[in-house]
Amino acid sequence: MSAFFHPKEDLVVSAAMDQTVRVWDISSLRKSPSRSTAMGTGGPPGAAGTFDAFDSFSTVKYVLEGHDRGVNFASFHPTLPLIVSGGDDRQIKLWRMSDNKAWEVDTCRGHFNNVLSVLFHPKHELIVSAGEDKTIRVWDMAKRSAIQTFRREHDRFWVLVAHPELNLFAAGHDNGLIVFKLERERPAFTVYQDQLYYIRDKYVRQYDFNSQADNGLLSVRKLGSAYIQPKTLAYNPAERCVLVTTTSDNGLFELASLPRDTAGEAKDLNTEGKRGPGSSVVFVARNRFAVLDKTNQTIEIRDLNNTVTKVVKPPVQTNEIFYGGTASLLLSTATSVVLFDIQQQKSLAEINSPPVKYAVWNTDGSTVALLSKHTITLANKTLSHSSLIHETIRIKSGAWDDIGVFVYSTLNHIKYALPQGDNGIIRTLDQPVYLARIKGKNIHCLDRSARPRTITMDPTEYKFKLALVRKNYDDVLKIIQTSNLVGQSIIGYLQKKGFPEIALHFVQDKKTRFELALECGNLDVAMETARALDRVELWSRLAEQALAQGNHKIVEVAYQKTKNFDKLSFLYVATGSSDKLAKMQKIAASRKDPLSRFHNALYAGDIEARISVLRDVDMLPLAYLTAKSNGLEELAQDILRKAGKTEADLEDLPSISQSRLSPPKVVTPTTSLVWPQIATTENFFEKALVDGRLPAAPEASYVKDLDEMVDEGGSGGENAGEEEEEGDWGLDEPEEEAVAEEEEEEVGAAATEGVSELELWVRNSPFAADHVAAGSFETAMQLLNRQSGVVNFEPLKEMFLATYRAAHIYFSPNPALPPLQLHLRRNPEVSSPTRVLPVGRTVKSAMDEFQSACKFVSANKLPEAITAFRALLHTILLTVATDQEEAQKLRELVTSTREYLLAMIVEETRRGLAADDHKRQLELAAYFTHCKLLPQHARNAFRTGIQAASKAKNYATAARFARRLVELNPDKALLAKAKDVIAAGDRNPRDA
Repeated sequence: MSAFFHPKEDLVVSAAMDQTVRVWDISSLRKSPSRSTAMGTGGPPGAAGTFDAFDSFSTVKYVLEGHDRGVNFASFHPTLPLIVSGGDDRQIKLWRMSDNKAWEVDTCRGHFNNVLSVLFHPKHELIVSAGEDKTIRVWDMAKRSAIQTFRREHDRFWVLVAHPELNLFAAGHDNGLIVFKLERERPAFTVYQDQLYYIRDKYVRQYDFNSQADNGLLSVRKLGSAYIQPKTLAYNPAERCVLVTTTSDNGLFELASLPRDTAGEAKDLNTEGKRGPGSSVVFVARNRFAVLDKTNQTIEIRDLNNTVTKVVKPPVQTNEIFYGGTASLLLSTATSVVLFDIQQQKSLAEINSPPVKYAVWNTDGSTVALLSKHTITLANKTLSHSSLIHETIRIKSGAWDDIGVFVYSTLNHIKYALPQGDNGIIRTLDQPVYLARIKGKNIHCLDRSARPRTITMDPTEYKFKLALVRKNYDDVLKIIQTSNLVGQSIIGYLQKKGFPEIALHFVQDKKTRFELALECGNLDVAMETARALDRVELWSRLAEQALAQGNHKIVEVAYQKTKNFDKLSFLYVATGSSDKLAKMQKIAASRKDPLSRFHNALYAGDIEARISVLRDVDMLPLAYLTAKSNGLEELAQDILRKAGKTEADLEDLPSISQSRLSPPKVVTPTTSLVWPQIATTENFFEKALVDGRLPAAPEASYVKDLDEMVDEGGSGGENAGEEEEEGDWGLDEPEEEAVAEEEEEEVGAAATEGVSELELWVRNSPFAADHVAAGSFETAMQLLNRQSGVVNFEPLKEMFLATYRAAHIYFSPNPALPPLQLHLRRNPEVSSPTRVLPVGRTVKSAMDEFQSACKFVSANKLPEAITAFRALLHTILLTVATDQEEAQKLRELVTSTREYLLAMIVEETRRGLAADDHKRQLELAAYFTHCKLLPQHARNAFRTGIQAASKAKNYATAARFARRLVELNPDKALLAKAKDVIAAGDRNPRDA
């Protein structure tokens, strides 16, 4: 049924249906001549490769008899002379071997059907078995008893196998395969200064990071089950004691003092009076610790004698507790973490988070990292500011760097997280590790076997990003000059954070350099890279960016490169380049483009050229009218003769007045000037990263001489067509155009931009409405999510836009200037920048909207009422309360609006039901009466309930509704009807 080799010796163990386990000696195989024959080519065929040859090199060493039925499985112990076997007699037998005999040691009974597979745990004194009773059982070799059972409802287990190195087992069943662990791999540990306290093999040990001395201090073998590793370890440096917790027996803790002398042997734990139940335990002060009773939902505060001094009821359903500062706790729930003050017994703050497994504080206790299964929440000590990092694989551990960066490990990576939420990869891992301390370039950690390790890393990347976030530009420059930061991640990060001029320093790829140069407005680098790449789409984008900056010289070159003649002509009109417009006419003639000829003639004010174009395209009437309207009588007569007409033929033509269609005169040509811009000083990086920018090309080389674009013979013809097919102007290199520019003295200091009022609004207010008014929609949505739990913002889009528009007005002092944006404040009397706030929706306006919505209820317009109340709930999210009284009114308004919305939805649903659905109608009518409405509307609800119950002959229910109606003091007529219903219910107090 099975056969396995011994891990070290030349033995094979086999199990068979003859009810025996046999051990075979195969040592003769090493010196058998058939082995060498089989490896060579001279032996007879089949002499060594058949099963018949097994008897020639193997002998039965032991025959183990003891099973009552067939044996299905047998295996060796990895290190000890032991054999375990399982069979159809539902028993597991343990055998021992010596040099000359083997015998049965003991039998484990517990399976209810055939045992199909059994093996030894590779590291602990355990036996793992699987059987047809749909269970996997774990047995204690010393006690010969089952200590754990795993069961599947519908599948039988057939085979088991253990991983040779990792703490993993695999079991095959009827429908597949499962991989599982038998014990917790994360060691319990804590760090204090330069000491690491951790537990390995049920011993508390102390490891010195500096001297690397590793000493055993205390044995905790008596704590819980011998096969369940401790979960947590907390250290109290003031009293030099530790708290150890385990998950066995629904949670246990033990308080013990560590010996002062670390050189001796580890002592056994003997603190029977300092042990107790508790699923989560943590020190909260020098001589106090807290114990969570998860079943009763209480937190016990105990002293170091394990005496209960106080019992606290947590305000929320708590799963775990963590240290939250002196006399404070972090309470972990299913959806949030609450900062709880033990002395005042109240919640100080709350933050949304998935179930937290570990809380890691930095050295000074100002920041905490809350580790969940797949998320990390970084928050300050008051939980008022936080950022969330999400991972797709399981997060194992984490530790804080000295500079404020959180370094954490996953299954296969060591990563970092900056305080504002940016993260990245430091290095990959072969096996998971558990981080204890980060010091410089060294990561001190524990591996899966709970042995201290030191891993070297390169912190340059996250130091660079942190310096950017904190605006420590001197550190940024130093890192750039002394390190080799490369890669698309760094470039993308710099672009995302608004530092394209720094990203330009790292990039050699010309396409990427062009993108970065456009983003930071560096036209010189963009021009240089565009020349090198020479693509039409790049020249088009360069022209657009240069036009936005007013550098028409670069625009001219880009238009020339893309052969955008129409835009080039219009550019010459805007800059007053009359001579170049004349040359553009010649270029249009050489290209045989009549439309372009006409446009250039129109731009240049050349009337005869316009007439010539119209005559060439046989548009003689327009040519005649153009000549006539501009006083060119001889040319007009010549056109008439060519058309075969006389003046008599044009008697019906109205008189033609003098044309005024002419371009404006050029007052100040700007051919050699770029448009003026506000003088600004170079920023820090433009001064420091001199090598980050390419040398600027001479300005005179920007523009080609238009004379070079015109064919010397003045004819377009075939040559022009060939030139266009070559993809270039087909002309010689342009001659440099000497441009004399006068140096202008700097009149005054550069203008510096102050803090925008919109930014002040965001800084000064914690309300989402004020952030929306400032245009900071992203932070507003974060606030709404954190404060009100909003996740779908689509219904609020129009309200966001309306709120933003309402906080600003636009004023145009001059039609030629863009309008000025003015910001409206709700506190115009305040001038301090730290107190200015925008106008917004008031509580009074929200109350008015509530009254308007109630009018729909009174008018029995339920769909309109539902729409109005739902819109009011959205409006309340962006309503600002100025004091505590208004805040209380706003909370009451939220409750009332919610009740009305629910009531209207219930009643509208009831009215839409089928007439024969009496049960559902009665249910909804009853629900309608339980909504908290104003008395005038509640009376209608009770009347509806009475009517529905009476029709269904539920007289008792109708009487109850009537009694509640009487309590609202209705008018006399309604009161009389209610009393009649009550009387009917008393006469027949039952429901149909």
